[in-house]
Amino acid sequence: MHERISRAVLPSCRRRMTIKSDRIEIRIGSALEYLDLVQTLTDCVTEIVGFDEDTAHWIGMSVRESVTNAIQHGNKMDQSKKVEISFDVAPDHLDISVRDEGAGFQIDRLPNPLDPENLLKPSGRGIFYIRSFMDEVEFIPHSQGGLEVHMVKKVPSNSAVKETEI
Repeated sequence: MHERISRAVLPSCRRRMTIKSDRIEIRIGSALEYLDLVQTLTDCVTEIVGFDEDTAHWIGMSVRESVTNAIQHGNKMDQSKKVEISFDVAPDHLDISVRDEGAGFQIDRLPNPLDPENLLKPSGRGIFYIRSFMDEVEFIPHSQGGLEVHMVKKVPSNSAVKETEI
């Protein structure tokens, strides 16, 4: 089971960056072992942006679920295929994209996890959760292959960090 990194461990994230508008990117192999690295990066980004702990947790879950889907379902665990994760930080929102190199899928063909016949199934809720936790979610198939999950989380107007030396 994944343990969340305590916010007390993350102060170093705040000391090293100045955020006005920036892009942070990482490209990983299709291995679940990279999930903790992606989670740590996500925790740092949400700390920098100034999301409260609960919101940061749900953003982290959304990114983790998107990356897991990209590795398992998109790239089929093929180590030769990569997953690209990007965070675009702006004063009023955080844009996150997760892109795989797989064949993609039709979002409208996914079963509804709330249908009675699906309620007891142990899987199939990831996209439902992502849509619940994020303000905007879009699934973008790419003509050269792969699927991009684009997510947006708006920064509350009372957020502590907007343009701060970190």
